[in-house]
Amino acid sequence: MDSLFENINEKPLADRMRPQTLGDFVGQEKVVGETSYLRRMIEKDMVPSIMLYGPPGTGKTTLASVIAKITGNSFVAINAVSSGVPELRKLIAKAQGTLRSGQGRTIVFIDEIHRFNKGQQDVLLPFVENGTIILIGATTENPFFEINSPLLSRMKVIRLEMLTPKEIGKILQAALHDVERGYGGEGITLTEDCLLAITEVAGGDARAALNILEQARTMLPDDKKEINRDTLSLVLGDALLKYDKNGDYHYDVVSAFIKSMRGSDADAALHYMARMIESGEDVRFIARRIVICAAEDVGNADPMALVVANAAAQAANFIGLPEAKIPLAQAVCYIATAPKSNSAYLGIAAAQNDVHSKDCGTVPGHLRDAHYPGAEKLGHGAGYLYPHDYPQGYVEQQYLPDKLQGAKYYKPKDIGYEATLKKLSPKK
Repeated sequence: MDSLFENINEKPLADRMRPQTLGDFVGQEKVVGETSYLRRMIEKDMVPSIMLYGPPGTGKTTLASVIAKITGNSFVAINAVSSGVPELRKLIAKAQGTLRSGQGRTIVFIDEIHRFNKGQQDVLLPFVENGTIILIGATTENPFFEINSPLLSRMKVIRLEMLTPKEIGKILQAALHDVERGYGGEGITLTEDCLLAITEVAGGDARAALNILEQARTMLPDDKKEINRDTLSLVLGDALLKYDKNGDYHYDVVSAFIKSMRGSDADAALHYMARMIESGEDVRFIARRIVICAAEDVGNADPMALVVANAAAQAANFIGLPEAKIPLAQAVCYIATAPKSNSAYLGIAAAQNDVHSKDCGTVPGHLRDAHYPGAEKLGHGAGYLYPHDYPQGYVEQQYLPDKLQGAKYYKPKDIGYEATLKKLSPKK
């Protein structure tokens, strides 16, 4: 029987456009760039067991298959949702046979590995430890919370970042111009405003962006080659409402949303959040803006603002729309009505400016790490005063490098709880 996907053009566009080499990856420079740790280990065929952690559509599955292709190792991929201990034992037995026959190790890729319970994860542990398999796990959840410590300690955690709209745009352009795998042979084009709309709606997910492009291509009349707003609206529906001809409307609403929270107008902030929700904005995008505002604009004037914002972001991601709007609205109202201080934000900005523009000198000797062998002979830690040995847990001593003595980065305001912190601080 012929394979269902014998013809490459019958495969989904997102599958056809998967990177084939490390050089094909868009974004993820820290992970697969020429000087990155993982790239060097791949090129030396010394890939350790790794945990790929990042949002959907950032290339976790693709990276695992590219690693197997480059290293020449056998490759087995399973999904934790549909696999259990029997499947794990079978693939481990096969990997042992492959190793004994001199054919090398097997890369076992487990998607959504956080779905495995403790018992299932424990099955993998001895075979990761003795090198029978190279385990590559993929998860969208924080592995330090979801993966057993013994297993995680034997793996290198590598974080993949959400792709930027610009990077998503490059992927879409590649799909439009690639003759063999994309639409280059068909002459399909995409208007600039539609390109912008897809990059934003995709929310950093390359797979989602390519799926939207493929669906829009399907919606094109036989005599048309250009995907315009009329065509794209058939796929995105109301989500396209947030983009005007130049794509400015989306950014205007986001800007007004943030400035309304900063300006302590809860009514306006809720209005702009409602606009974003109704136009199909990704709740994760909204939640990130709320968290940033809590830290940047409220800060230590009310430290609970960041706690509320972060909790709302987690809750929204957990429950999804339509209920996600409730915790997000709670956080928006809290931040809008909270006292405001951007002192911490200004402080880190000033500190970074000095690091970039000045010779900041070295860490004072008494603050250096004295725990490793030979450190004390170098004078590290000599003269350090342990604050808890003194009344009020404070003692005057030098912390900044010599060249930065007297620098003031954090300048707390007399607003909200920050005023209390300012009074309580033993350093005046």
